[in-house]
Order: sequence, then structure tokens, then C-alpha cells
Amino acid sequence: MPGFPSIIILRRAVETPAALFSGQVFSSLVRDVLRPYNPADREVTVLKRILCLAMFAAMSACAPLESRAKQSSPEKASQEKEQILWQKLEATINDADHHLDGVLGVAILDLSTGKTYLFHADEILPTASSIKIAILAELYRQVQQGKLKFSDLYTLQQADLVGGSGIAEALTPGVTRLTLRDVAALMISVSDNSATNIIIDRVGMENVNALLESLALTHTRLRRKMMDLKAAAEGRENIATPREMMTLLEDLYRGKVLNKTFSEDFFKLLSIHKESYIPRELPEDLRVANKPGELEGVRNDSGIVFTGNRPFVISVMTTYLRHEKEGGEAIIRIATAAYQMFDRLSRASEFGRVISPHDSSTP
Repeated sequence: MPGFPSIIILRRAVETPAALFSGQVFSSLVRDVLRPYNPADREVTVLKRILCLAMFAAMSACAPLESRAKQSSPEKASQEKEQILWQKLEATINDADHHLDGVLGVAILDLSTGKTYLFHADEILPTASSIKIAILAELYRQVQQGKLKFSDLYTLQQADLVGGSGIAEALTPGVTRLTLRDVAALMISVSDNSATNIIIDRVGMENVNALLESLALTHTRLRRKMMDLKAAAEGRENIATPREMMTLLEDLYRGKVLNKTFSEDFFKLLSIHKESYIPRELPEDLRVANKPGELEGVRNDSGIVFTGNRPFVISVMTTYLRHEKEGGEAIIRIATAAYQMFDRLSRASEFGRVISPHDSSTP
């Protein structure tokens, strides 16, 4: 009967929609539909024309379905759900900024995916003691190059003692001898300013800045020693941006500054427990390599939080604070929210099922 082949094509197309898109079938459809109608032409009957139009309608319905099937892959679905979590973290940061009487800058980097979140991240802000991360990095670089040794001994002098020295003030000048590593540990663990100045003198301020320049960190600079109020009054403040503090830590993590052995030891020293903001409400056994900083009107903290298989860099810097306590609280809130997101991502499947040693879904 006329049009019989088209019936077969339509039946097969319904059974296997992909067949609609084969070159042979598509060409046949176009030819039959566009062919002028002629009652005397037995090959182009009314029934066949109707069947061809129906097949075109089926093609229109099937194409979006196949497209949607490709878009709803597990990987894409996982990315969409992760994006929702990032949006919630962004909302938390916006709320913290709204309630802070001061200036806030934030930079967060997922070390597993490279995804970043930036909020006023290019503002140049006072680093306070967070600049000691860069000083420590230059010390390690010179030890790696053989210019210095961690075992080198230094005898503490009375002239070394400055305000905010902590432990160094309790030591006996002219008698107490410390290794360079001991001095570095004091600089990081208790933020001892006398110890910091000793390290600056040993490695050279210009070399710290040369390291930063080599990493294209053009806004991060060591411009004075600790507690040099005269230099501070002249505007020579130690500065950085949240983005560049984040980048410095990423470069150290990825081995762009030190080899593997020295990188591991660097983060081991930076992970020494200290009074700081990032880990304040995080699990006690969680490894956090960070360095906070405090000045009048300034509260900062920058570091890496080693959250399972989703470690992340976070730098939160605040300045122009009316109340310094509020700056610290903002850092704690933002760091806690970031950790809670990365912790779930670290332990969850692509569908969001979180697996823990203890099922948190039950009391």
C-alpha cells in the first residue's frame, strides 16, 4: 500500500528515538514533506504526508529529552548542588559584613577544584602579624638553599627585646642561646615580636620582598620590623590583600616555593597550636596551618584548613574596626561556615549523602 515504508520508519522511530536523527531517515522525511502535493502521485499520499509530519513532531519532542538527559549527569548534578552550598556560604559572609562596623576582605580557595570565593579581596590592608607567613617562607627558602641552617645558634641580646615579645622577655639576654628553628617557633606559636625581628635581620627584609615579587604578589610587602612605631607613623605599614595571602599559601602548598620535604616541615611549624580565629570553633584534632594578626583597629587570620580530601585556603582581613572584638568574631563565623561546607563536601557522595564514623542523622 502507498506510504507503507513510512509507517515502518515511524514505528521504528518511536521504539528507538535516536533513529530519527540518522542521515538516511532525515533526508527521506525532508523530501516527502517538502514535495508538492499531487493527487496523481501515488508515492506521496495524504497518509504518508501526515505520517512524515508526525515524525517531525516526534523529533522535536525527543531532542530536548536527549539534551536534558546529557545535562543531568551525576557530575553536573553534583556541581549544581555544590554551587548551592557556595551560595549559602556567600550569604553568611555578606551577613557578617553587614553587621561589621569596619572593612572586611575575604578570599577562599578550594585546593581540590581551584574554585575561589572573593569578597573585597583586592583591598590592600594591614597584615599585622600575618606577614610572618612570608618571613617564615623566606627563612625556609634560605635554609633549603644552604645559606642558613636551622641549627645555627643565636644569643639573645637586650637590644632585641621589643613590645609584644611574650616569652623572649622572660629569657636572659646575653646568656640564652636559641637555634634559628627555635626562634622561628617563637615567632609563629606565640607571635613573639623580638623573635620575628631576629629572623628579619637574619634573612633580610629585602629578600622577603624579593620572594614576594618573584611570586607576582605585588601588593604584599614587609615594610618595617615589628613594633617599629616610628615607621608605622610614617606610613610604612606591612600590607597585603586577602587574595595575595591566599595565593602565597597556595604557592607554598603546591611546592612553588619549597621542595616537598621543606614544604611539609613549613606547614608542620605553621600548624603549631596558637591562639587564633580560624580554628576557634573547629574540631580540636583538625590540622590548621595559620597565622593571625592583631593591631589597633585590625584583626586578621590566614591559613590552610586540612579538611579531609577537600583542604582549603582562607584569608579573612578586617580593618577600620570600631570594636576589634567584632572583627575577631567575624573571622570565626566565616571560617566556621567555610569549614562546615568543605567538611560535608569531603565526606559526601556526589548526591550529598554524608558518611561519618558516627551517623549524625541519629541522636
